[in-house]
Amino acid sequence: MFSPLAGRIFPMQSSAPLEQGDFEALSEFRYQMRRFLKFSEDAAHSVGLTPLQYLALLHIKGYPGQDSVTVGQLAERLQMKHHGAVALVSRCEQAGLVSRTQGREDRRQVLVGLTALGESQLRHVAELHRNELKSLSKVFKVARISAFNDGESLS
Repeated sequence: MFSPLAGRIFPMQSSAPLEQGDFEALSEFRYQMRRFLKFSEDAAHSVGLTPLQYLALLHIKGYPGQDSVTVGQLAERLQMKHHGAVALVSRCEQAGLVSRTQGREDRRQVLVGLTALGESQLRHVAELHRNELKSLSKVFKVARISAFNDGESLS
C-alpha cells in the first residue's frame, strides 16, 4: 500500500496500531521541532537576516567537502525549486552576503560562496543555535521517535 505525500510516494509500513503514547511522542517531537524553528527564526531576525537567508548561508557553509555550492545544490538543501533558489541567491547577493563565481571546470556553472559579511552573520547566528541545541538536548527525545519509526509501541 502506498500513500502520496508532498509529491512523493512513501510505502506504508504495517505495524502495530497507533496508541495514545505514539500520538504523544509525535506531538512532543513536533512541538520541540517547532520550538527550535521559532528560535531559529528569531535568531536570524536578530542580525537582520530572514530565516531563509540564514538557511542559505548555513547550507553554503555546511555543504560537505565544498566551500561554495551550485544553485541546484542549494535548491536541493532548501527543498525549493531552482528558480526560487536563484531569486534567494540574488537577494543574498544584493545584501552583500554571498557572491557568485564561474565554475573552474565548467565555466557554465555558477558557484555561490559566502562573503566576509555572510560568514560573520552566519557564525553569530550559528553560535546562538549551538547554545539552544545544548539546552534542547534534555527535552528533544529523539530516541522515542526512533522507537516509533521502528514500529515499537511507546505506550
